[in-house]
Amino acid sequence: MRIAVVADGEGGGRLRELDGASPVGPVRSVADLVAEVREIETGSPEPPRWVWARTEDVYPELVRAGVRVRRCHDVEHTEALLLGHAARHHEPHSLGAAWARLHDLPVPDDPVRPLGEGTAAQPALFEADRSTLPPGTDRLDALLEVHRDQGERIGELLAPDRFSLLVAVESAGALAAVEMSHDGLPWRPEEHDRILTKVLGPRPTGGERPRVLADLAERIGEVVGHDVNPDSPAQVMRAMAWVGHPVESTRSWVLEQVDHPVIPLLLRYKELARLHSANGWTWAETWVRELKTEEGPRLGRFQPDYVVGGVVSGRWATRGGGGLQIPKAVRGAVRSDPGWVLVRADAGQLEPRVLAALSHDEALAAAAAEEDLYASLADHVGGDRERAKIGLLAAMYGQTSGDAAPLLATMRRLYPRALDHVDAAARTGEGGGIVRSWLGRTSPSPRGWAATIAAPDADRRRRAHGRFTRNFVVQATAAEWALVLLAALRQELRENLPTLPEGGGIVFFVHDEVVLHVPEDLDEAAVRAVRRAETRTREILFGDSPVRFPLDLSVTDRYDRP
Repeated sequence: MRIAVVADGEGGGRLRELDGASPVGPVRSVADLVAEVREIETGSPEPPRWVWARTEDVYPELVRAGVRVRRCHDVEHTEALLLGHAARHHEPHSLGAAWARLHDLPVPDDPVRPLGEGTAAQPALFEADRSTLPPGTDRLDALLEVHRDQGERIGELLAPDRFSLLVAVESAGALAAVEMSHDGLPWRPEEHDRILTKVLGPRPTGGERPRVLADLAERIGEVVGHDVNPDSPAQVMRAMAWVGHPVESTRSWVLEQVDHPVIPLLLRYKELARLHSANGWTWAETWVRELKTEEGPRLGRFQPDYVVGGVVSGRWATRGGGGLQIPKAVRGAVRSDPGWVLVRADAGQLEPRVLAALSHDEALAAAAAEEDLYASLADHVGGDRERAKIGLLAAMYGQTSGDAAPLLATMRRLYPRALDHVDAAARTGEGGGIVRSWLGRTSPSPRGWAATIAAPDADRRRRAHGRFTRNFVVQATAAEWALVLLAALRQELRENLPTLPEGGGIVFFVHDEVVLHVPEDLDEAAVRAVRRAETRTREILFGDSPVRFPLDLSVTDRYDRP
């Protein structure tokens, strides 16, 4: 059963049951949408799949009220996937845009979502209408119409079952993103402050640099011979020209090529300045919510604002907080609450294993059946595991120069079907075509292709797009594997850990790693849930493939330790 729902912005809403995409029964208006969803979720033996325009506009308020749903169909995410499949990635995908296309009306732009929305800091009551529908249009009728149209478009695809799975896990990811943003990653504010003070010096006041950065800036000026603002690329480039080493940019990899005493100072300054700006004291005040505790250590929650499918490959992004790039320097601040533990699950060597499953290369699949894929390849390159890794990654990503060149020939000989798979994707990209992931996520076509092929650097541009499509077929499928794992794990925890307290469960997700926060007495049950989720993920995506996707599992009290 499906139930379409629209909120009224005042705590209530309207609902209508669906049989597939067809409405059944009357429209029901409720004054308390939270209470209605809670009753349906808890009172139904088989909870429905909720159909709504945008998860971020409805679900945060439900989660704040302690209501978590099992399944949903997110119309906006689905529209984005369908437009992408038709090579129309850049078209608006809101409910209003989808409805306008159905009625041959001008298509409105998608609304801009301000930084930081969607987190637990948002006020109560459901989001305002972001559907971009014309005034007077019935939102529920528009939702039903677009949902029916999406079902018809999915049914016309060459692999509708796979694409339906992509829609389902993308929607499940949207649910998980709201839940994780609300619950937050356990964070110790006093430990974060201690780390920053140790590395940068005491917290400065009045917008001044921290002491360590100020000392570095002074030493840089002394080495150059005059004052230099290391935060100004223009001043740094002039300073490098002054000392006889002009550079084209101040990127770290460019500076690393220069042999001069000022370079180590500049690189260290860049590293610490980024820590100060990206994860410093001001960042913590913005993104870490402190919990009220009667005694013991200060406890907090890091609450990034996730963007599901924010990257064309399907990987997530964030609107703020840098949740997908927690630097090693501050990972020591990620610690479980007293009496709780972190369960970390990391899928090592994910992309080579995905390539083995995608290409049906029996030799590579045999290697991927082992715990350490690279070690099983090493026998073919003189027993050197690192060379085996370089060779396989070079084959996947199209690297043909340097040490990779001779290894690439070996990989082509050993794993012809795997290399043919990515080579074909590269040729498609070089010809201006699109490629698809296992479930049907589609690469964007290059803009202005006709102008590109006539440009002076046409060959370089074609090769660049070929490298992109070569990578896309593997990376996008790896992102799907991670999404299926996340969805399966949500279900496993709900079904098999019913005693998990509020706020426990999945608290962090980045590319191919998931982190759970659970009471100590539930750690073994959580580990079993992760292992079952991995097995289900492999079976759902690749059936009886011999390729294994082993997870590196650890139970710990802090994120910077295994």
